[in-house]
Amino acid sequence: MVKIKKNHVNLHRFFIRMKLLLFHIGRYVLLLKKVFSRPERGKVYMNQIMNELITVGFNSLGIVVIISVFMGAVITLQTAYNLENPLIPLYLIGLGTRDSMILEFSSTVVGLVLAGKVGSNIASEIGTMRVTEQIDALEIMGINSASYLILPKIIAAVVFNPFLTIISIFVGIFGGWAAGVMSGAVSSAAYIMGIQYSFTPFYVVYALIKTVVFAFIIVSVSAYEGYYCSGGALEVGRSSTKAVVYSSLVILLFNVILTQLLLAH
Repeated sequence: MVKIKKNHVNLHRFFIRMKLLLFHIGRYVLLLKKVFSRPERGKVYMNQIMNELITVGFNSLGIVVIISVFMGAVITLQTAYNLENPLIPLYLIGLGTRDSMILEFSSTVVGLVLAGKVGSNIASEIGTMRVTEQIDALEIMGINSASYLILPKIIAAVVFNPFLTIISIFVGIFGGWAAGVMSGAVSSAAYIMGIQYSFTPFYVVYALIKTVVFAFIIVSVSAYEGYYCSGGALEVGRSSTKAVVYSSLVILLFNVILTQLLLAH
Protein backbone atom coordinates (compact mmCIF):
# COMPACT_ATOMS: atom_id res chain seq x y z
CA MET A 1 0.00 0.00 0.00
CA VAL A 2 2.80 2.38 0.93
CA LYS A 3 4.67 1.49 -2.27
CA ILE A 4 1.60 2.22 -4.42
CA LYS A 5 1.14 5.58 -2.70
CA LYS A 6 4.82 6.44 -3.24
CA ASN A 7 4.56 5.57 -6.95
CA HIS A 8 1.45 7.75 -7.21
CA VAL A 9 3.32 10.69 -5.65
CA ASN A 10 6.27 10.24 -8.02
CA LEU A 11 3.93 10.09 -11.02
CA HIS A 12 2.17 13.23 -9.84
CA ARG A 13 5.50 15.07 -9.53
CA PHE A 14 6.49 13.90 -13.01
CA PHE A 15 3.31 15.31 -14.54
CA ILE A 16 3.77 18.60 -12.69
CA ARG A 17 7.31 18.93 -14.04
CA MET A 18 6.18 18.05 -17.57
CA LYS A 19 3.41 20.64 -17.31
CA LEU A 20 5.94 23.24 -16.14
CA LEU A 21 8.32 22.32 -18.99
CA LEU A 22 5.57 22.69 -21.59
CA PHE A 23 4.58 26.02 -20.04
CA HIS A 24 8.12 27.39 -20.40
CA ILE A 25 8.45 26.05 -23.96
CA GLY A 26 5.17 27.71 -24.93
CA ARG A 27 6.12 31.02 -23.31
CA TYR A 28 9.55 30.85 -24.98
CA VAL A 29 7.94 30.39 -28.41
CA LEU A 30 5.56 33.31 -27.77
CA LEU A 31 8.52 35.48 -26.74
CA LEU A 32 10.34 34.61 -29.98
CA LYS A 33 7.21 35.53 -31.94
CA LYS A 34 7.24 38.89 -30.20
CA VAL A 35 10.99 39.31 -30.77
CA PHE A 36 10.78 38.71 -34.54
CA SER A 37 7.81 41.01 -35.10
CA ARG A 38 8.42 43.98 -37.38
CA PRO A 39 10.64 46.61 -35.70
CA GLU A 40 9.28 50.12 -35.34
CA ARG A 41 12.40 52.12 -36.23
CA GLY A 42 15.10 50.42 -38.28
CA LYS A 43 17.78 53.06 -37.64
CA VAL A 44 17.58 52.61 -33.88
CA TYR A 45 17.91 48.85 -34.31
CA MET A 46 21.01 49.26 -36.48
CA ASN A 47 22.67 51.32 -33.74
CA GLN A 48 21.75 48.63 -31.20
CA ILE A 49 23.13 45.88 -33.43
CA MET A 50 26.48 47.68 -33.80
CA ASN A 51 26.72 48.09 -30.02
CA GLU A 52 25.86 44.42 -29.46
CA LEU A 53 28.46 43.30 -32.03
CA ILE A 54 31.05 44.78 -29.70
CA THR A 55 29.46 43.58 -26.44
CA VAL A 56 28.42 40.08 -27.50
CA GLY A 57 31.04 39.36 -30.16
CA PHE A 58 34.24 41.37 -30.06
CA ASN A 59 34.56 41.33 -26.25
CA SER A 60 34.52 37.52 -26.36
CA LEU A 61 37.49 37.33 -28.72
CA GLY A 62 40.14 37.24 -25.98
CA ILE A 63 38.71 34.30 -24.03
CA VAL A 64 38.06 32.35 -27.26
CA VAL A 65 41.70 32.78 -28.39
CA ILE A 66 43.10 31.75 -24.99
CA ILE A 67 40.88 28.66 -24.72
CA SER A 68 41.56 27.62 -28.32
CA VAL A 69 45.35 27.82 -27.95
CA PHE A 70 45.33 25.55 -24.91
CA MET A 71 42.76 23.15 -26.38
CA GLY A 72 44.87 22.70 -29.51
CA ALA A 73 48.02 22.22 -27.43
CA VAL A 74 46.41 19.63 -25.15
CA ILE A 75 44.88 17.66 -28.05
CA THR A 76 48.25 17.52 -29.82
CA LEU A 77 50.20 16.42 -26.74
CA GLN A 78 47.64 13.82 -25.66
CA THR A 79 47.49 12.35 -29.17
CA ALA A 80 51.29 12.30 -29.50
CA TYR A 81 51.89 10.63 -26.13
CA ASN A 82 49.28 7.93 -26.87
CA LEU A 83 50.79 6.94 -30.22
CA GLU A 84 53.05 4.23 -28.84
CA ASN A 85 53.08 2.07 -31.97
CA PRO A 86 56.02 3.13 -34.20
CA LEU A 87 54.10 1.93 -37.28
CA ILE A 88 51.52 4.70 -36.85
CA PRO A 89 52.59 7.79 -38.83
CA LEU A 90 53.13 10.97 -36.82
CA TYR A 91 51.19 13.13 -39.27
CA LEU A 92 48.02 11.67 -37.71
CA ILE A 93 48.69 14.00 -34.75
CA GLY A 94 48.08 17.04 -36.94
CA LEU A 95 45.08 15.38 -38.58
CA GLY A 96 43.54 14.57 -35.19
CA THR A 97 44.06 18.09 -33.89
CA ARG A 98 42.57 19.63 -37.03
CA ASP A 99 39.45 17.44 -37.07
CA SER A 100 38.93 17.73 -33.30
CA MET A 101 39.05 21.52 -33.44
CA ILE A 102 36.78 21.76 -36.48
CA LEU A 103 34.21 19.13 -35.57
CA GLU A 104 33.77 19.70 -31.86
CA PHE A 105 35.97 21.99 -29.83
CA SER A 106 35.76 25.25 -31.80
CA SER A 107 31.97 25.08 -32.01
CA THR A 108 30.62 23.17 -29.02
CA VAL A 109 33.20 23.83 -26.30
CA VAL A 110 33.57 27.49 -27.24
CA GLY A 111 29.76 27.68 -27.37
CA LEU A 112 29.54 26.37 -23.81
CA VAL A 113 32.12 28.91 -22.67
CA LEU A 114 30.21 31.72 -24.36
CA ALA A 115 27.03 30.45 -22.71
CA GLY A 116 28.72 31.14 -19.38
CA LYS A 117 30.15 34.52 -20.36
CA VAL A 118 27.62 36.03 -22.76
CA GLY A 119 24.55 34.18 -21.48
CA SER A 120 24.93 35.24 -17.87
CA ASN A 121 25.61 38.82 -18.97
CA ILE A 122 22.45 38.96 -21.11
CA ALA A 123 20.27 37.40 -18.43
CA SER A 124 21.51 39.74 -15.72
CA GLU A 125 21.22 42.81 -17.97
CA ILE A 126 17.63 42.14 -19.07
CA GLY A 127 16.69 40.81 -15.62
CA THR A 128 17.88 44.03 -14.00
CA MET A 129 15.83 46.04 -16.49
CA ARG A 130 12.80 43.92 -15.60
CA VAL A 131 13.04 44.27 -11.82
CA THR A 132 13.78 48.01 -12.07
CA GLU A 133 10.67 48.40 -14.30
CA GLN A 134 12.63 49.75 -17.28
CA ILE A 135 10.97 47.16 -19.54
CA ASP A 136 7.55 48.29 -18.29
CA ALA A 137 8.51 51.86 -19.17
CA LEU A 138 9.40 50.80 -22.73
CA GLU A 139 6.04 49.07 -23.08
CA ILE A 140 4.22 52.19 -21.83
CA MET A 141 6.01 54.26 -24.49
CA GLY A 142 4.68 51.87 -27.14
CA ILE A 143 8.01 50.17 -27.85
CA ASN A 144 8.14 46.42 -28.42
CA SER A 145 10.53 45.74 -25.54
CA ALA A 146 11.25 42.12 -26.50
CA SER A 147 12.23 43.02 -30.06
CA TYR A 148 14.14 46.15 -29.02
CA LEU A 149 16.21 44.39 -26.35
CA ILE A 150 16.64 40.86 -27.68
CA LEU A 151 16.64 41.00 -31.50
CA PRO A 152 19.89 43.06 -31.82
CA LYS A 153 21.64 40.61 -29.49
CA ILE A 154 20.48 37.61 -31.55
CA ILE A 155 21.58 39.21 -34.83
CA ALA A 156 24.96 40.22 -33.38
CA ALA A 157 25.66 36.74 -31.99
CA VAL A 158 24.53 34.92 -35.15
CA VAL A 159 26.67 37.21 -37.34
CA PHE A 160 29.83 37.39 -35.19
CA ASN A 161 30.05 33.91 -33.62
CA PRO A 162 30.97 32.16 -36.91
CA PHE A 163 34.00 34.47 -37.10
CA LEU A 164 34.90 33.42 -33.55
CA THR A 165 34.68 29.78 -34.63
CA ILE A 166 36.96 30.32 -37.63
CA ILE A 167 39.46 32.17 -35.44
CA SER A 168 39.23 29.40 -32.84
CA ILE A 169 39.99 26.73 -35.46
CA PHE A 170 43.09 28.51 -36.76
CA VAL A 171 44.36 29.47 -33.31
CA GLY A 172 43.76 25.94 -31.98
CA ILE A 173 45.66 24.35 -34.87
CA PHE A 174 48.48 26.86 -34.36
CA GLY A 175 48.54 26.11 -30.62
CA GLY A 176 48.80 22.40 -31.39
CA TRP A 177 51.68 23.02 -33.79
CA ALA A 178 53.54 25.18 -31.26
CA ALA A 179 53.07 22.67 -28.43
CA GLY A 180 54.04 19.70 -30.60
CA VAL A 181 57.17 21.31 -32.04
CA MET A 182 58.39 22.88 -28.78
CA SER A 183 57.89 19.65 -26.83
CA GLY A 184 59.52 17.54 -29.54
CA ALA A 185 56.44 15.31 -29.77
CA VAL A 186 56.06 15.88 -33.52
CA SER A 187 58.08 17.62 -36.21
CA SER A 188 56.76 20.72 -37.94
CA ALA A 189 56.74 18.96 -41.34
CA ALA A 190 54.76 15.96 -40.04
CA TYR A 191 52.22 18.20 -38.27
CA ILE A 192 51.67 20.40 -41.33
CA MET A 193 51.30 17.30 -43.49
CA GLY A 194 48.65 16.04 -41.06
CA ILE A 195 46.54 19.19 -41.15
CA GLN A 196 46.60 19.05 -44.97
CA TYR A 197 45.89 15.32 -45.27
CA SER A 198 42.38 14.13 -46.27
CA PHE A 199 40.68 17.46 -45.56
CA THR A 200 36.86 17.47 -45.81
CA PRO A 201 35.52 21.00 -46.51
CA PHE A 202 32.02 20.08 -45.32
CA TYR A 203 33.36 19.75 -41.77
CA VAL A 204 33.86 23.52 -41.72
CA VAL A 205 30.31 24.07 -42.98
CA TYR A 206 29.06 21.70 -40.28
CA ALA A 207 30.96 23.64 -37.60
CA LEU A 208 29.57 26.97 -38.81
CA ILE A 209 25.99 25.65 -38.89
CA LYS A 210 26.38 24.46 -35.30
CA THR A 211 27.86 27.81 -34.30
CA VAL A 212 24.89 29.76 -35.71
CA VAL A 213 22.39 27.48 -33.95
CA PHE A 214 24.32 27.65 -30.66
CA ALA A 215 24.56 31.46 -30.89
CA PHE A 216 20.78 31.68 -31.28
CA ILE A 217 20.25 29.30 -28.36
CA ILE A 218 22.63 31.18 -26.04
CA VAL A 219 21.03 34.57 -26.62
CA SER A 220 17.38 33.52 -26.81
CA VAL A 221 17.40 31.22 -23.76
CA SER A 222 19.38 33.72 -21.66
CA ALA A 223 17.14 36.58 -22.75
CA TYR A 224 14.06 34.50 -21.88
CA GLU A 225 15.32 33.92 -18.34
CA GLY A 226 16.08 37.62 -17.90
CA TYR A 227 12.90 38.89 -19.54
CA TYR A 228 10.60 36.93 -17.24
CA CYS A 229 12.66 37.55 -14.11
CA SER A 230 10.64 38.72 -11.12
CA GLY A 231 11.52 39.87 -7.64
CA GLY A 232 14.71 41.65 -6.68
CA ALA A 233 18.47 41.43 -7.07
CA LEU A 234 18.51 37.86 -5.72
CA GLU A 235 16.20 36.70 -8.50
CA VAL A 236 18.41 38.38 -11.10
CA GLY A 237 21.32 36.24 -9.90
CA ARG A 238 19.18 33.10 -10.05
CA SER A 239 17.97 33.90 -13.56
CA SER A 240 21.59 34.39 -14.63
CA THR A 241 22.52 30.98 -13.22
CA LYS A 242 19.53 29.29 -14.85
CA ALA A 243 20.37 30.94 -18.17
CA VAL A 244 23.84 29.37 -18.18
CA VAL A 245 22.59 25.93 -17.12
CA TYR A 246 19.61 25.75 -19.49
CA SER A 247 21.43 27.17 -22.52
CA SER A 248 24.29 24.69 -21.95
CA LEU A 249 21.85 21.77 -21.77
CA VAL A 250 20.04 22.88 -24.94
CA ILE A 251 23.39 23.31 -26.73
CA LEU A 252 24.40 19.74 -25.85
CA LEU A 253 21.01 18.44 -27.00
CA PHE A 254 21.19 20.23 -30.34
CA ASN A 255 24.81 19.15 -30.74
CA VAL A 256 23.61 15.55 -30.84
CA ILE A 257 20.68 16.38 -33.15
CA LEU A 258 22.77 18.39 -35.64
CA THR A 259 25.52 15.77 -35.67
CA GLN A 260 22.99 13.07 -36.50
CA LEU A 261 21.32 15.19 -39.19
CA LEU A 262 24.45 16.56 -40.87
CA LEU A 263 27.06 13.82 -40.53
CA ALA A 264 25.00 10.62 -40.63
CA HIS A 265 25.37 8.81 -43.96
